[in-house]
Amino acid sequence: MSRETLRLLAVHAHPDDEASKGAATVARYVSEGVEVMVATCTGGERGSILNPAMETPEVVANLSAVRHREMADAIEILGARHTWLGWVDSGFPEGDPLPPLPEGCFALEPIEVAAEPLVRLVRTFRPHVMTTYDENGGYPHPDHVMCHKVSVEAFEAAADPDRYPGTGEPWQVSKLYYHMAIHLQRFSALHEAMLAEGIESPYAQRLEDWKDRADIVPRITTRVHCAEFFPVRDRALVAHATQVDPTGFWFACPIEIQQRIWPTEDYELARSTVDTTMPEDDLFAGIRETVSR
Repeated sequence: MSRETLRLLAVHAHPDDEASKGAATVARYVSEGVEVMVATCTGGERGSILNPAMETPEVVANLSAVRHREMADAIEILGARHTWLGWVDSGFPEGDPLPPLPEGCFALEPIEVAAEPLVRLVRTFRPHVMTTYDENGGYPHPDHVMCHKVSVEAFEAAADPDRYPGTGEPWQVSKLYYHMAIHLQRFSALHEAMLAEGIESPYAQRLEDWKDRADIVPRITTRVHCAEFFPVRDRALVAHATQVDPTGFWFACPIEIQQRIWPTEDYELARSTVDTTMPEDDLFAGIRETVSR
């Protein structure tokens, strides 16, 4: 019996999130023959332009279309498949007090409505593994928090034939992971390595802001070695030209230092229906042994 193709579904809130969280993991698994689908919850319509070189009248007037083109370019670089889940960006509320979220945005949708397209995708794509954000969204953007909620809902509901009728045959995803991309230990290690090389570190202020987190241990269960795919990750990041300044923060630490000091992308195993042993170095640990041969 031939081996079943392994499938990974990466669920993200906005275009560019797939490049800044787990992109090297995606590129590695694609290179190994895993079928990878990236699902983007919103179109990023309310995002800011973070690269000054792209802040032109034409881009500002057509931001949604520009971000769709950027997404297509990034996905081509990663070698994955992609789908839009069709929700409207909620924007990041700022001010004191915070303003209300805009009517009709993703974060205000009822969970059973917001999760339906993702349940349908899970039942048609039939992934063995899903990745998403933790309960805090990785950072507290309302769309990231909602992305977490709909991902957990889809993981739990897609296997139940009584839930979400009309969205396809039930499918049980084997494992659900949370990205652990931004944590003190990683940035501290990169910071110290850059200083040791006589390079100014971009992380000093972030570490100062996090000094009260020194005793918080990230919930990392799984470290995926993917350093050789960091250049692919960076190319995918640069493809999101409205969001990523190629001379900015993301690229301040030389890639050689990153590959040497922190050669993994890190995850927390949040749900699993298969047996596995911690710590892991593979999102498909416990699954490779169970797929058909």
